[in-house]
Amino acid sequence: MITISLCLIVKDEEDVLARCVDSVKAAVDEIVIVDTGSTDATRSIAAAYTKCVYDFEWIEDFAAARNYAFSKATSAYILWLDADDVLLEQDLQKLLALKSSLSSDVDTVSMDYHLSKDEYGTVTSALRRNRLVKRSRGFRWIGAVHEYLEVYGVSFASDIAVTHASLRHDSDRNLRIYEQRLAKGESFGPRDLYYYANELNDHARYEQAIIYYSRFLLSGEGWVEDNIAACGKMSDCYSALGAVDLALEYALRSFKYGSPRPEFCCRIGYWHLQRGAHATAAYWYEAALTTPKPEQSWSLQNNSCSTWLPHLQLCVCYDKLGDYARAFVHNERAREYRPEDASVLHNKAYLEGVLRPMLDERMAAEAEPAEAEPVEAEQASRPEKMAEQEVPL
Repeated sequence: MITISLCLIVKDEEDVLARCVDSVKAAVDEIVIVDTGSTDATRSIAAAYTKCVYDFEWIEDFAAARNYAFSKATSAYILWLDADDVLLEQDLQKLLALKSSLSSDVDTVSMDYHLSKDEYGTVTSALRRNRLVKRSRGFRWIGAVHEYLEVYGVSFASDIAVTHASLRHDSDRNLRIYEQRLAKGESFGPRDLYYYANELNDHARYEQAIIYYSRFLLSGEGWVEDNIAACGKMSDCYSALGAVDLALEYALRSFKYGSPRPEFCCRIGYWHLQRGAHATAAYWYEAALTTPKPEQSWSLQNNSCSTWLPHLQLCVCYDKLGDYARAFVHNERAREYRPEDASVLHNKAYLEGVLRPMLDERMAAEAEPAEAEPVEAEQASRPEKMAEQEVPL
């Protein structure tokens, strides 16, 4: 059985730290907590779980802090989490099972990262991360912001999920770090161009975001998944600025980097839906449901775009096209995902009202007795022969 060190970097996490450690402590042999300058009770909470609590002066560099935490681990494998992450009970059990069965030849284990769920508990946003790595490999974190763990060797894709359960978020922190770096004259590489553009986008600074997304795409050096995502985010920026034709152009440009994704099919479908091109919109929403999704995606996935959302929009499209029965079917499919959604329930009541008179009319027509066809006298006098004859319907 392998041994595992849990590594956390924290700052002012008194409201979530215990929850995080409690959710995973049964599966780890060592807990390493690196504090980067807390002013609340974080450090005392950490000390209740482990003697391995260290201070690290915050230098606006997440990779540096995580690498320091990794340097303090002593187990064969390192598991990293953020303080606002948890393992749900079923995932803890999966981790315990993995711990007892994992081959020591494996260098890195990836896990799903569930970023958000809807009110029904369905995961709506997710990606994958390398979470458990062999310490002897000396893997390093790279990047001051939106850091990533550079790994290689034998990998294993697990079915374990880490759940993000944030209670609060410093929305300005990453943007502040990027702009401090720019102020010092630093030149950004493709990855930083992309993530800085994301921060600008998140802060509704759309014109600037478009500039940096464009620089990222023009570099020709971006990861293909980031290229695709950048097209979608540029589409969002142009849409927010009212440049709807450019929004469509960048949604379509994503096809340059790979096959259509459900998110982009929905974007294009919505563009046509807004213009009353219901048949064309329906084509794209149908495509969102049928286009293959990668089984393991390292990029952010909006699961709504391959489940309930296209069904709900197809209900609208087919209603406008007068195909009420098909509209009803798609609304019922959406209701499987969102049984109490107000829009879905409204559509159900509306379409039942439309379809009921049509159904009643059909049932009445079928109930009327059919006019009997005339029978020849010779046949009527010899009914025993009727069983041998084919009577046309």
